[in-house]
Amino acid sequence: MERILLCTGNAGKVAELKALLPAGIELLSLADVGLPADLPETGDTLEANALQKARFAHARCGLPCIADDTGLEVDALNGAPGVYSARYAGEERDPQANMAKLLAALHGVSDRKARFRTVLALIDAGGEKTFEGVVEGCITTEPRGTRGFGYDPIFVAEGNTLTFAEMEKAAKNTISHRARAMSGLLRHLAGDR
Repeated sequence: MERILLCTGNAGKVAELKALLPAGIELLSLADVGLPADLPETGDTLEANALQKARFAHARCGLPCIADDTGLEVDALNGAPGVYSARYAGEERDPQANMAKLLAALHGVSDRKARFRTVLALIDAGGEKTFEGVVEGCITTEPRGTRGFGYDPIFVAEGNTLTFAEMEKAAKNTISHRARAMSGLLRHLAGDR
């Protein structure tokens, strides 16, 4: 069985990525290899942050490492919160505060177009690769749903009426930005076997 380290302390991301991986891959957590849950993330792009986290972990454990960074980009806010999505309302990384700040910033704004963008970085014996996934959609006027994490209660993907937080996990995993990035990574892994 192939062992891959997932470089995140976010339990929601772990569950989502674990559900997307095929049998035969054992996904390890940072805790499994004795690394801190909060890895360095000082880049100014999603790609830079994903690579920084994967490099940090790979240098310390030598295992193949997958790291991601995800941003919510809102057109009316010139792409904000973007790379700062997790810390939009402060260093506490409070999802409720982040959503409240975003909804307040969009109060009275009719253009609510947005997209979730994920960059997955893989570092293994073959080197470094990145895979991007994007899902277009819009921001609701209030949170809806209890599933998911982060901004899921206020994001509706294009062609849907439910927020990500109202969708069943399996349904979200067929269209999400993370699933799209993972699809590229899985095609790459399948080609390497």
